[in-house]
Amino acid sequence: MSKPEDYKGQTPAWCMGCGNFGILNAFKNAVVELGIEPHQFTIVSGIGQAGKFPHYLKCNTFNGLHGRTLPVATGIRLANHEMLTIAVAGDGDCYGEGGNHLMHAMRRNVNVKLFVHDNQIYGLTKGQASPTSPEGMITRNQPFGVFSEQFNPMAFAVALDCSFAARGFAGDMEHLKGLIKAAINNKGFSLVDILQPCVTFNKINTYEWYRQRVYRIEPEYNPEDRAAAFKRALEWGERIPIGIIYKNNRQILEDRIPAIKDLPLVRQPLDKAKSDITLKEFY
Repeated sequence: MSKPEDYKGQTPAWCMGCGNFGILNAFKNAVVELGIEPHQFTIVSGIGQAGKFPHYLKCNTFNGLHGRTLPVATGIRLANHEMLTIAVAGDGDCYGEGGNHLMHAMRRNVNVKLFVHDNQIYGLTKGQASPTSPEGMITRNQPFGVFSEQFNPMAFAVALDCSFAARGFAGDMEHLKGLIKAAINNKGFSLVDILQPCVTFNKINTYEWYRQRVYRIEPEYNPEDRAAAFKRALEWGERIPIGIIYKNNRQILEDRIPAIKDLPLVRQPLDKAKSDITLKEFY
């Protein structure tokens, strides 16, 4: 059985105290407890501090463009749906540049696990506001405060009938580990929005700020009740719920495509004669 140190990659270049360290440790412990070896999963990432996440792990990796993690992850699943495919992104990367891809990944229900490092700021590019920055927040690029309403990932996910939507906190690694395991085990598109303090550029949403507000969702809560889930998703401010907000059982995209339903594309025989005929149509 693998140990957390078996997944060690490059030495992290994150700031001391960055919430990304808590996410990295929770993830390592989750895959160890699930018995998933480094060669058995692929992580797709984009640009940003969250985009460095797979560099600091030992695993299959594709580091793509800003906001474009989900198209690549979808392509991997369609080519080989036996491969556990994980996407990691920041709040700007995913909810800003990649918002359109997120919407359609949920709609299609491709079996990808998405972990969003949500620090409510752009950490790599020196602290401008992201979609999840609170309205009125003053940054280097917004000296008069953020004018746009704060984006709510959980409400968005419930509204789009996302297969699995959860919120975690980087300062509660044991709880976050459980959410990561549940997302991986879920058959369907899984979103885990992880509240992750940025100790350098976000002086509002600190560890202490979150600890005064986050609470674990009670065990008797039913995440399959969509109306209740939407109400819980809207809860933000003095109390912020963490846990599985919503889940359902929908058929995944891969099972709806006849050509790959029974055998992954990468294991299907290649008939070169047919491909030659197809290529000649473009001569």
